[in-house]
Amino acid sequence: MLSKFPYLRQDFAASIVVFLVAVPLCVGVAVASGVPAELGLITGIVGGLVTGFLPGSSLQVSGPAAGLTVLVFEAVSEFGVAALGVIVLIAGLLQLAMGFFGIGRWFRAISVAVVEGMLCGIGLVIIAGQIYAAAGLKAPETGIGKIVGLPGAFTDALGSTEALTSLAIGAGTVAVIVLWKKLPKKVQAVPGALAAVMLATLASLAFSLPVATVEVEGLLGVIQPPGADAFGELASPAIWGTIIAFALIASAESLFSAAAVDRLHDGPRTQYDKEMIAQGAGNTVCGLLGALPMTAVIVRSSANVNAGAKTKASRVLHGVWILLFAAALPSALALIPLPALAGILVHAGWKLIPFRQIAALWRGHKGEALILVVTAVSIVAVNMFEGVLIGLALAVVKTAWEASQLKTEVIDKGAGPIQVYLSGNATFLRLPKILDSLEALPQDRPIEVDLSGLYHLDHACHTALENWADRHSAPDTDPVKVTNAEPVNATEP
Repeated sequence: MLSKFPYLRQDFAASIVVFLVAVPLCVGVAVASGVPAELGLITGIVGGLVTGFLPGSSLQVSGPAAGLTVLVFEAVSEFGVAALGVIVLIAGLLQLAMGFFGIGRWFRAISVAVVEGMLCGIGLVIIAGQIYAAAGLKAPETGIGKIVGLPGAFTDALGSTEALTSLAIGAGTVAVIVLWKKLPKKVQAVPGALAAVMLATLASLAFSLPVATVEVEGLLGVIQPPGADAFGELASPAIWGTIIAFALIASAESLFSAAAVDRLHDGPRTQYDKEMIAQGAGNTVCGLLGALPMTAVIVRSSANVNAGAKTKASRVLHGVWILLFAAALPSALALIPLPALAGILVHAGWKLIPFRQIAALWRGHKGEALILVVTAVSIVAVNMFEGVLIGLALAVVKTAWEASQLKTEVIDKGAGPIQVYLSGNATFLRLPKILDSLEALPQDRPIEVDLSGLYHLDHACHTALENWADRHSAPDTDPVKVTNAEPVNATEP
């Protein structure tokens, strides 16, 4: 047996660690998304048993992710839980199509600043929203509302013993997770999040604390394959924006996670298109079951690598353990205090905020840092999908602006023609600068414009130069002479 599976012992041990990390996160993400806790476990099971079997990235682990919590909550609030399945199903099919058409590797071209900004914005919204949940209070619907309303929420909590008790459990959960890493390595064999949930559960039971706990419906009771009514929602243009957001954001998060996991081990590298297909297959199955969407999750994936996993067997086995837990011990979920899960999500949201990356970008690339901040603020102020689009648009504009570096040199020797040399990239973004320089030249002197130094001359600039040359010179002056009006590409000899 061991000769056929030489790494079975390492993969088995790693699967236990990943299972213990995954369970509280699966439940916490589901509750924070506004759906039954079991749906998070179902997504974790599919992430192990379906996506885990498929090729792509052998060591990263998939399941419900904190990064999609905000988007799922918005979708459930707008379209209902019944429509969640069809949203995830179509998003999964889109991912499959992108994988089959070789689009997966193109996600590596997305600006890192946009991705970090997306995670930062998500983290801020998660933290703000889960503080209300930790206090047992209803959170405002918008990201701005959640943040602005925090002072009032703390004031309300101070006047309620139950709210203070609930908030204390949430804060204690965060403290245990943070401090757990300072304990001896043997103790850390138990994941901090699991230990925090267990301690919070024991404390609430021992002292009969008045806190809300997870509502349990049973694994089979929450499975809701999308029906005709759910598919009827596809006639609404609004739902397609959500579907596209699910597909793009889940794909970006998964593939960036794959790149990060590749840096953690020396095994086979990620095959991005195959990983996209694996994620699409998983989300298609999750959609058919009416479960949460999945992505590759860096927390679980890094735990898998650090625990010594060698093959995909560890992530498949972790799905088996989640299935056995959900089938055999569903009543255990009903004992978990909701503020403890809120504490786990607050910590997860904090980890999403890239403090070091922001500082590093500000020191070396202030433009990228600005894109990161604008993306994060846009997500908080508007919503996830539009915030990411704003960030991507800003990144494209910045890249186009930087690619349009242009130098204009005017040489006037006092006699003979005025010589103008243009070098660099002449695009429509630099057209006002070009025309300002040319139109300032005297009309009663011969002018020679040399374009041989241009690497690129777009159609807008070419047309504008022709029009300027035709009308610039006075009637009794030699017409403007433009040389090398079609510059060759810089890579050509």
